Amino acid sequence: MTKSGDNMISVARRLGLLLFLPVSLLLAACGDQPWNNPYPAREADQNIFYSSFSERPKHLDPVRSYSSNEYAFIGQIYEPPLQYHFLKRPYELVPLTATGVPRARFYDAAGKRLPDHADPAGIAVSEYEISIRPGIRYQPHPAFARGPAGDYLYHDLAPEYVESLNTLADFAETGTRELTAEDYVYQIKRIAFSRLHSPIGGVMKEYILGMREYAERLDLAFEQRQRETGLERPFLDLRLYPLEGVEVVDRYRYRIRLKGKYPQFLYWLAMPFFAPMPWEADAFYSQPGMRERNITLNWYPVGTGPFMLTENNPNLRMVLVRNPNFHGERYPSEGEPADLDAGLLADAGKPLPFIDKAVYSLEREDIPYWNKFLQGFYDASGISSDSFDQAVQFADGGEVTLTEAMRKKGIRLSTSVQTSSFYMGFNMRDPVIGGYDERGRLLRRAISIAVDYEEFISIFANGRGVPAQGPIPPGIFGHREGEGGINRYVYDVSNGRPRRKSIEQARALLAQAGYPDGRDEKTGTPLVLHYEAVGAGPDDKARLNWMLKQFKKLGIQLIIRATDYNRFQEKMLKGTGQIFSWGWNADYPDPENFLFLLYGPNSKAAGGGENAANYSNPTFDALFDRMKNMDNGPQRQAIIDEMVEIVRRDAPWVFGFHPKAFSLHHAWFKNVKPNLMANNTLKYRRIDPQLRKLKRAEWNPPVLWPVILLLVVLAASTMPAVITYRRRERSAAR
Repeated sequence: MTKSGDNMISVARRLGLLLFLPVSLLLAACGDQPWNNPYPAREADQNIFYSSFSERPKHLDPVRSYSSNEYAFIGQIYEPPLQYHFLKRPYELVPLTATGVPRARFYDAAGKRLPDHADPAGIAVSEYEISIRPGIRYQPHPAFARGPAGDYLYHDLAPEYVESLNTLADFAETGTRELTAEDYVYQIKRIAFSRLHSPIGGVMKEYILGMREYAERLDLAFEQRQRETGLERPFLDLRLYPLEGVEVVDRYRYRIRLKGKYPQFLYWLAMPFFAPMPWEADAFYSQPGMRERNITLNWYPVGTGPFMLTENNPNLRMVLVRNPNFHGERYPSEGEPADLDAGLLADAGKPLPFIDKAVYSLEREDIPYWNKFLQGFYDASGISSDSFDQAVQFADGGEVTLTEAMRKKGIRLSTSVQTSSFYMGFNMRDPVIGGYDERGRLLRRAISIAVDYEEFISIFANGRGVPAQGPIPPGIFGHREGEGGINRYVYDVSNGRPRRKSIEQARALLAQAGYPDGRDEKTGTPLVLHYEAVGAGPDDKARLNWMLKQFKKLGIQLIIRATDYNRFQEKMLKGTGQIFSWGWNADYPDPENFLFLLYGPNSKAAGGGENAANYSNPTFDALFDRMKNMDNGPQRQAIIDEMVEIVRRDAPWVFGFHPKAFSLHHAWFKNVKPNLMANNTLKYRRIDPQLRKLKRAEWNPPVLWPVILLLVVLAASTMPAVITYRRRERSAAR
């Protein structure tokens, strides 16, 4: 063949290749999978939940974990003895691995059994006996793997073997065993172990008998082990060290003894801190070199729950899959009256979990996440400020509705008032803004009226909040709804609803306090107050400017002292701040968890407690001591009402607002009901993968015009070469 013939073939091949590329793309468009699907095509029909995370969970060890982004994972893996009912409100504790919710037995100082309704002052010891169900087994894990002779395969690893490991999956063998009462006792002992830095260790030492002394004994034993082994972190087998207040009764029962009466302890039994920990896992992960390979409990949890973590790649994704050894559970058969109409009881009695797998992808930015949700690649989503107007609108009556675009997609909205309080606090130790005389009270009440939190919610929270009337949020026992729950020092009542008092009324109170028009009536000098702020970014600047305007309405000069969070905390600890903003999320659904923020002995400046306002009212404190250990009922409610009225009168806080959570979910995502206490709700969720597949294809049609344009451009760019070649061929022929 001639050289010119070779060139012709080469040109033809290139032209054919250029034509084949767009044609193949067009043929691919005929498939039923969107071109932009970020997941493997084989997953399209599978029962998989898709979500995201924005920050790597730091602690997946239940003894240390105390963040919502960590609980999103470990709540599905670890099982404490109790849990919250998924549907019932107010929140109700129900058994998880326990056979029932334990009831306290009370004893006096001499060890004599007391009646159930004994005076808390006479109760020296409360005793809880927890029985767990037999037959519950752990997920497959190499810590349980045994050889033919019954010895553990991976509890005495050679250094060179550890060096060869990269992930937990590198272990060829796994095993399991039955959950026992000793596993729960072992975990409670870990809470006491100071080397593990449990965030609730200090609290539990105040209640569990002998735990403070036990912690000291463990420290000495650990130091002895260090000397014996020469290792920095040797394994300390906590089974060898008995704890006075916690003991194994038999294989399926254990007992916890507390100082005095502390009914809120039951709520702790629904948190991962009190989930079981097998000693085998502790021994396995404590081996030298494992920490350096990131093979630890903080990276690879081991539990009995419905899911287990099979992939932990914090720079890409995290994956939970169904635990093949899960003991089984049923979807609840009862709830609130509205749950039936909402379809939340359609799965009553069906086995859990419904989902086979959950994939969490790393998303650091809100906009890409939001776009993927709209495309159907995430099953649920929160609503950021940037996308709020696109998703939600307010009707004439103020009710929240979805926009037309969201409704057309079948997207649904869930809202709930969070069990949180955001407030502005006054340092009651400060000589100007603090104090308990009438001058200080009137000054703080005037500011409480002037700082318009309804406006704040509208501007900075997209309307997602409820103005607070006191320290206790809705959904917590003690919170009063209706006219009886209105703070009459800040609000008037109009048609049964609160209406903020006028700024003229606030100015009148300011004058009564001795500061007419914001000036000291004795010296004539302006009243200058200081606001301790955190951060100075663009969003912070807008909020701080808003705060300046609130005080300016009263003629008060407010000086902003912005700093970083560490410096802010230092000021709070030293009690040198004057006015500040802070918030609190409920650990458990009990009023004690909010009212203790105003309990005198919890003063932050005096003892590092959570009472950042350093408020101390002897009457309030005495009522708190009576209320905190009472069972819920009319008597406790009456005491709470009196306490709330005292703090309304003294005004150590401007009761800001309780935030509202807004979340969206697609029509194929079922059994969605906000539960602000439970952290193990993934097992209740259900997916319709066929509907999701259909909607993804509908919402992500291939955009073909760029391909067609590319085809035209490529053909046009090739034509001059073809024409030139043909001319040469004709010339050569002549």
